Amino acid sequence: MAVCAAVLGYTTLATPVLLATPALFLATPVFAQVTAFKQAVAEAASDDKDIASFYQSNGYTPIWTGASDEDRARRGELLRAIEGAGAHGLPAAQYDADGLLAMLAAARTPRDRGLAEVEMTRVFLNYARDIQTGVLVPSRIDRLIVRDVDYRDRSSYLTGLSGEKPAKYFRSLPPRSLEYNALLKEKMLMEALLQRGGWGPVVPSGKLEPGNQGNAVILLRNRLIAMEYMERSSTVTYDAEITEAVRTFQEAHGLNPDGVVGAATLDQINISVEKRLQSVMVALERERWFNTDRGKRHILVNIPDFTAKVIDDGKITFQTRSVVGAASDDRPTPEFSDVMEFMVVNPSWYVPRSIVTKEYLPALQRNRNAVSHILVTDRNGRTVNRGAVNFNSYSARTFPFSMRQPPSNTNALGLVKFMFPNKYNIYLHDTPSKSLFAKDVRAFSHGCVRLADPFDFAYVLLAKQTDDPEGTFKRALNSGQESRINLVDPVPVHLIYRTAVTNARGHTEYRADVYGRDARIWDALAKAGVVLNGVQG
Repeated sequence: MAVCAAVLGYTTLATPVLLATPALFLATPVFAQVTAFKQAVAEAASDDKDIASFYQSNGYTPIWTGASDEDRARRGELLRAIEGAGAHGLPAAQYDADGLLAMLAAARTPRDRGLAEVEMTRVFLNYARDIQTGVLVPSRIDRLIVRDVDYRDRSSYLTGLSGEKPAKYFRSLPPRSLEYNALLKEKMLMEALLQRGGWGPVVPSGKLEPGNQGNAVILLRNRLIAMEYMERSSTVTYDAEITEAVRTFQEAHGLNPDGVVGAATLDQINISVEKRLQSVMVALERERWFNTDRGKRHILVNIPDFTAKVIDDGKITFQTRSVVGAASDDRPTPEFSDVMEFMVVNPSWYVPRSIVTKEYLPALQRNRNAVSHILVTDRNGRTVNRGAVNFNSYSARTFPFSMRQPPSNTNALGLVKFMFPNKYNIYLHDTPSKSLFAKDVRAFSHGCVRLADPFDFAYVLLAKQTDDPEGTFKRALNSGQESRINLVDPVPVHLIYRTAVTNARGHTEYRADVYGRDARIWDALAKAGVVLNGVQG
């Protein structure tokens, strides 16, 4: 929809009379028109304290419907912005550009203009907050999306707009990150692909590997060609070219690149363009929630990617595989940000109360010598003699003891844990269960994040504060005693959840929605009015 030039033009809104015969108000004193406008603004803004306060402070001066070039520029930029809201994955219908234009075109009295003035302000504030910090409230979608969104004071949008060139101000509202811009480009690509019909027929279930022949191999070949993982080919055999294309596909989707189409690879190959586009739309919303300074150096844990990365000046300087919380019960890893302050070498594992009461107490009630590698302790941390305790006399609510595993090579936390103290009791740590890092899907923990290369991770962190990071760490390790090493410069830690993410080459990669969170976010976005462009009706 093109912005209506008649409404935006100086000839219609340059006077207090909008789209009306000028003679109609020649007999009406100017002060009466001004008073009618102010009264209309005050009345229309009365149910919104931020809008009411703004107009009270500026003497009820219009910022949209006045006669000045600045007013004309502001209303023009607002209408252009809400017309293009769908390109950002926003619910464009909520801003109702057509309705706003119609309201402006029908304004024939100072009162009409005052009502239009406030309505434009309402629309602006809704749009500004949506595009800057998201349409949805994260915790309302999933209780473990506990990210603190950096919501701006609504009045700051109005003062900011009034003191800035309108075009520049509107350009400043969306996230400025490279990731957001890359996702916008991917959205356009996916929409165009969706309009063309997608990637063609899916590949039937069943394992496919080098040497296979038949219709399933042909469908696999065609889908890989459509996805641009291999050049056009007429092969009917799972040959070296298809094998290499499958490996490339697997690498781009966080899977083990073995060149064999197993269940996990097949699931990802058969996901439709429409579902991928939904992932991009959700990622845009998540990027708006995360529209804040992440730190010159920071740690980024992408839960469905099963990785932990150290980012310095926007570049990945270290990366390791991770294991995250299992998808069942209360074990998924939450999403939030905090600051890593120290590491503990040779840590004790203080067993969380939920594990003590749900898992270990029932085992102790069956056999007092169960989980014998873990100590039962009193409130002062002293070891309790199991033989003196009748475990069956306690319930999960009344059990008065704690449990602790002393430092060792078999400690559940391994030999080091990295602490960013938080109310969710989540941290990064080593693990003796190294075999899990070879799996495609690595969701097995009770919520904390296990690292495949914890020592190297420690060296990277310590390199900023010592010339001998490995020596510093190993001296603490070789002591065999639990010890703490503070980080001189604490490092922000961000636990995020992205199933669509841009790699270092600028290409979008996709991951499985391991907790189903993105599906719930998409459902909420759709209910809010976000639509997929390119869907064929």
